[in-house]
Amino acid sequence: MHTDTSRENSQANAPQATDDSQSLSATAPGQLRVIKRNGTVVPYTDDKITVAITKAFLAVEGGTAAASSRIHETVERLTEQVSATFKRRMPSGGTIHIEEIQDQVELALMRSGEQKVARDYVIYRELRSQERKRESIDTPAQPHPSIRVTHLDGSVAPLDMGRLDTIIREACEGLAEVDGALIQKETLKNLYDGVAQSDVSTALVMTARTLVEREPNYSYVTARLLMDNIRAEALNYLGVAVSATHHEMVDFYAQALPAYIAKGIELELLNPVLATFDLEKLGKAINHERDQQFTYLGLQTLYDRYFIHKDGVRIELPQVFFMRVAMGLAIEEEQKEDRAIEFYNLLSSFDYMSSTPTLFNAGTLRPQLSSCYLTTVPDDLSGIYHAIHDNAMLSKFAGGLGNDWTPVRSLGAYIKGTNGKSQGVVPFLKVVNDTAVAVNQGGKRKGAVCAYLETWHMDIEEFIELRKNTGDDRRRTHDMNTANWIPDLFMKRVFDDGQWTLFSPSEVPDLHDLTGKAFEERYEYYEALTQYGGKIKLFKTIQAKDLWRKMLSMLFETGHPWLTFKDPCNLRSPQQHVGVVHSSNLCTEITLNTNKDEIAVCNLGSINLPNHIKDGKLDTAKLEKTVNTAVRMLDNVIDINYYSVPQARNSNFKHRPVGLGIMGFQDALYLQHIPYGSDAAVEFADKSMEAVSYYAIQASCDLADERGSYETFQGSLWSKGILPLDSQQILIEQRGQKYIDVDLNESLDWAPVRARVQKGIRNSNIMAIAPTATIANITGVSQSIEPTYQNLYVKSNLSGEFTVINPYLVRDLKARGLWDSVMINDLKYYDGSVQQIERIPQELKDLYATAFEVDTKWIVDAASRRQKWIDQAQSLNLYIAGASGKKLDVTYRMAWYRGLKTTYYLRALAATSTEKSTISTSKLNAVSNGGNDGLSAAPAQAPEVEMSAGPAPVPKACAIDEPDCEACQ
Repeated sequence: MHTDTSRENSQANAPQATDDSQSLSATAPGQLRVIKRNGTVVPYTDDKITVAITKAFLAVEGGTAAASSRIHETVERLTEQVSATFKRRMPSGGTIHIEEIQDQVELALMRSGEQKVARDYVIYRELRSQERKRESIDTPAQPHPSIRVTHLDGSVAPLDMGRLDTIIREACEGLAEVDGALIQKETLKNLYDGVAQSDVSTALVMTARTLVEREPNYSYVTARLLMDNIRAEALNYLGVAVSATHHEMVDFYAQALPAYIAKGIELELLNPVLATFDLEKLGKAINHERDQQFTYLGLQTLYDRYFIHKDGVRIELPQVFFMRVAMGLAIEEEQKEDRAIEFYNLLSSFDYMSSTPTLFNAGTLRPQLSSCYLTTVPDDLSGIYHAIHDNAMLSKFAGGLGNDWTPVRSLGAYIKGTNGKSQGVVPFLKVVNDTAVAVNQGGKRKGAVCAYLETWHMDIEEFIELRKNTGDDRRRTHDMNTANWIPDLFMKRVFDDGQWTLFSPSEVPDLHDLTGKAFEERYEYYEALTQYGGKIKLFKTIQAKDLWRKMLSMLFETGHPWLTFKDPCNLRSPQQHVGVVHSSNLCTEITLNTNKDEIAVCNLGSINLPNHIKDGKLDTAKLEKTVNTAVRMLDNVIDINYYSVPQARNSNFKHRPVGLGIMGFQDALYLQHIPYGSDAAVEFADKSMEAVSYYAIQASCDLADERGSYETFQGSLWSKGILPLDSQQILIEQRGQKYIDVDLNESLDWAPVRARVQKGIRNSNIMAIAPTATIANITGVSQSIEPTYQNLYVKSNLSGEFTVINPYLVRDLKARGLWDSVMINDLKYYDGSVQQIERIPQELKDLYATAFEVDTKWIVDAASRRQKWIDQAQSLNLYIAGASGKKLDVTYRMAWYRGLKTTYYLRALAATSTEKSTISTSKLNAVSNGGNDGLSAAPAQAPEVEMSAGPAPVPKACAIDEPDCEACQ
């Protein structure tokens, strides 16, 4: 049996670490050295290569006299070639890993035409690799003799190769097509004598993360290597252990939980009530294996921004983090340990994830757990500045804000108290903008606010220009979001090419609170008054289409204001008997009543949809169980929550709204092999949301049986047995059949649910689909209901840069034998698109079409089907490639016509591209450098939108891979 160079180098010629050290110290300057697998470094000599190649030949051709002469000559020549390669590469000397030598031997054999010998050599290398893996389980490697590590206390010790082997082996456990030996080899290249312990961990992580683009499983490997550092940091601080391997955490987690709770209370970071839990019982319930399910992006995000820290040191571990959140949500439960374990299992399994504020603050001394706050700003100076103060207080504790500014009188309106004229809404919005910047939510993320204004307000034309980069900067708000609050009557006038009149709310105050036909009648009455007697002094009449063009033009150019629709939000609101929805929230998915005494609050969480796909179908039994627990967790937030202003507490306790949503919709489609742009995807959007709605409404009814209905239940649509599906009829009747086209089909038996809700329900509102960008990162799925952004790209956020590759695409390409380095280069060249790669079959091109390759029609249709089941709204981004005024006009008309309540960002691509200068050229590559036929998202100044205009450049409104808004996630 022949051997390989590692066998030779690891036996007779380098028996002991001390001997290696001596030989190394005697190595002449400039000489080549070899890093062996056990980490020792020895001088490079040709004889090891000669022996290895000779044995390879003898194993294939035998040791006959006839063969000996040829073998001797061939081996001599091949040895010379291999040696020359390294000497040419490193004329001044350096270190070579043993695997590199073997790679060169293999290459030399193939180039010389010795195919049989090369094949046998490759097979033997693999066999030896498997043997070493088995041996390493029981036989720890020796300390590294030439690389010493500097520990935190300043002590220096040889690099522990045994532990390095263990950590890498654990990181690769259960993952296909990852190579621990490669990670070790590349890591050792980046280490040096005296390296800090933290830098060893960093080198491991950096080495693994560079491999993600070739194999998605390396993202899990990278996360597990990062996890080793996280374990050491937290366990050491808590006094549980200096460090630990993954398998040791089966015991250490149970010890870490009580130590963490005690330390957190001591440092005044945690609520002392957590110490009253049975921590031994909770510790036993922790499942350490769930540490293995993180992607690198997910774990790094948790570490950087979610784990509780003291003086920069993270004192939480992932499963302790989830248990802390679970305990915080179960703090007022009767069987609090059992409920905490139930909540922990839901969170840590990634079946459901609470929103970011809940993850930040559950179990802490100030548990601000709610995501969204909606306010109405009154028309007096004291009220305006009080509203801005409320913004600051709510933003301080991680709330996202939506402000209704419609009541504030317009520019030029009369002020009785000073006998002067108003400066309008815009100057106050500049103050709001600067307040959001100043109050940055404790450094965890940016303060974020969205201002809403109704389309009939006299300041609407200036309002829609707030985000322009030109004009008087004192009348610009570059850091806040804006949204149009559009009544149906305006859209009808656009469709019918009618006129539109702008008013000051100081002269038409009741329009603010009117909706549907009542609004239309009153608005037309005020229009008539402008013609007679001068009773309306401040008004302006324009063509509705002209204002519509300007709205779309600004959306085209600046990404703002978003288009949201007042009447669907109100006519379908379960709570229209006690108030009016005057705006949505920061991310346009919350639709709750506001007034001077009530700041609407919503608590969010999202179901991980792909975790509920089994054998290619929606697992409704699991979904029901998840929904039941999730609704309970959300309802608990209302009672536990810290309210920084009294109006928020008043509103939340009266109505108890929650917002249960979904994420990973695109992943769920991949698991079923359904293209996003298809009737099947629209059907799945319908059926999956129907199931969520069906179980969520009944879960809230169960809670009402246990805890009682919410205070303002009587008179609500629920009390009349009118479900979200049924409320569509109200919208149709009020708007008129001419202006709406919605699907009314149902597949489940809703009759018993209609009967049951009339008896009582716990929450005024139950469902809303939030953006989920950050919590989707944590769970490793696509965000919310979004189509895939790109199949390969670099994601940038506050935690750094991360290579993101579509694992489903890689899986399908591997199954067809199409995944190789050329394919990776092609994906890079085409910005993550598969459409122009000829060797990919059409079925995969359809399935893996990216966001800008899916016709917007499919996104709107799927959203329309979901909307019929949701009592609030959806945070719906619209993607348009090669956008033009005509495309925008058609898209947003369709959104309204299909009954959508709101839209969110417009994401658009210009029809130009940049030259690809970093892709390596290959004769096998499907593309070559210098091409100009990809797509890029390049900001550009847009002209006024013409409804029949051709293509025009459109900027990205907000980078999907670097979202600014996280308050609803």
